[in-house]
Amino acid sequence: MAILLQFCAFDSLVSRFIAYGTEGTVAHVDAVDDAGNLWGAQNETGLGGKPSGVQIRLEDYGDSCGMTNRIRVLVSATPAQEAAFWGFMRNQLGKPYDLTGIAGFIAGRDWHDDGAWFCSELVCAALEASGAIKKLETPANKITPQELLLVCSVIGDVVK
Repeated sequence: MAILLQFCAFDSLVSRFIAYGTEGTVAHVDAVDDAGNLWGAQNETGLGGKPSGVQIRLEDYGDSCGMTNRIRVLVSATPAQEAAFWGFMRNQLGKPYDLTGIAGFIAGRDWHDDGAWFCSELVCAALEASGAIKKLETPANKITPQELLLVCSVIGDVVK
């Protein structure tokens, strides 16, 4: 059993800023379900036909905005951990995007609001809550997509 994560960047100014600011090649992360749908937090209203926030989007939603640098990583998980991960993600659906957390992240402040999420904050919190990864010394709300890719590629398998 495993949890599949998809890391990527988009052809947009915000995505390039995130990748540059985190010294990485990715700026976003989603969890991929068995049907290929992508679960995650996006700030772009209407992206993939969904509002901003935590949503399930179709696998190809990024094609319309130039998804680049797609990297997929399988994180090993027991059946119980996998169920807990998806249960956590399901409970977050519809919650808003965490703009305050992003602002706090950039300013170096320790923001965290479980009522709103940005992408790597959401996925990291779900991985920690499920026990698929150990609790990180860096709070989930401080981890960038690039840092989460590093953590997951060390413990998981990159499958591109």
